[in-house]
Amino acid sequence: MAEILVERVAKSFGDKVAVKDVNLTIKDREFMVLLGPSGCGKTTLLRAIAGLGMADAGRIAIGGRDVTYQPPGQRNISMVFQSYAIFPHMTVRDNIGFGLKMNKVDKSTIRKRIEEAAELLHIEELLDRRPSAMSGGQRQRVAVARAIAMQAKVLLMDEPLSNLDALLRLEMRAELKRLLADVDATTVYVTHDQIEALSMGDRVAVMRDGEIQQCDAPNTVYESPTNRFVGSFIGNPPMNFLEGNIKRSNGQTAVEVAKHEFSLTPETQSLIHDLPGNKVTLGIRAENMETLLQPTPETVAVNVEVVEPLGAQNLLTVSVGGHRLKVSTHPTLEVATDQVLHIRFPANQIRWIDPTTNNVLYTP
Repeated sequence: MAEILVERVAKSFGDKVAVKDVNLTIKDREFMVLLGPSGCGKTTLLRAIAGLGMADAGRIAIGGRDVTYQPPGQRNISMVFQSYAIFPHMTVRDNIGFGLKMNKVDKSTIRKRIEEAAELLHIEELLDRRPSAMSGGQRQRVAVARAIAMQAKVLLMDEPLSNLDALLRLEMRAELKRLLADVDATTVYVTHDQIEALSMGDRVAVMRDGEIQQCDAPNTVYESPTNRFVGSFIGNPPMNFLEGNIKRSNGQTAVEVAKHEFSLTPETQSLIHDLPGNKVTLGIRAENMETLLQPTPETVAVNVEVVEPLGAQNLLTVSVGGHRLKVSTHPTLEVATDQVLHIRFPANQIRWIDPTTNNVLYTP
């Protein structure tokens, strides 16, 4: 068992609070992704789990064993760094086996594990090369192979693909997902790339300012964000937000956006009716709006400002009532700049947000 338990962990650097009272349980053999912008505390939290930067407060347990104050060598972990951290004067074979040699593992076992790890990463023919004779992608494979050869119960990965070009990242992402599904280890993966997070993780913990905003399955984080930050950070393009005016009359509540009145379900009505003030925020994703050429009673007229053909879709920038929205349409829909389109907002795709707390009020 290699469940990781993080209880009320905090870490500061002088006056800068990097991690604030974080609680997180990572299940045995789970692939957990720590996702967030630069400076959000994700690498600091990973280093605390690794023992490379002791937490100022809180408790960390791995496999039921308290490791809060133990050095990295006693935590049964392996780590893959952003900068590869492989030795330039050693061959690939020696780099992969370095940790095993330091742990005084016998030579026959070292040889066997090197061969197994190299086979998994498809670098068997590179074992006698030095890093200077390899590409960035090959060096990254060596770093991953070295971590896997240790057969540790916990594998920690700190933005391991960020130094690769876009196509190679795509290939390595698929390779890593395939590989780690076959490895008997709990994986914690740090990235700022939401595509990596959504495509690879069993769960994604979205961080901001040292706190976890939401920790859920990738589809849940994308479709049902808990607050405006998660909705704006996850997705390309990010979620659209419009400010609406609350209209209360005869016990009924409606919301008006750009002179269009949105009818509300009974559940949403009760939540919005009790909001202080007369404002509420509507959030909706680009692909969840329906684009029509002709108006209907349920549509809102918008003006097309920019058309971006992206192959599988067209991404439109449209304006309505002082708001700019991103709308995804089928590539066969012929749209021109300055054209007027009509957008329908399906009720089950709208996320209503409290503008004071920025928390999502209700998800259908």
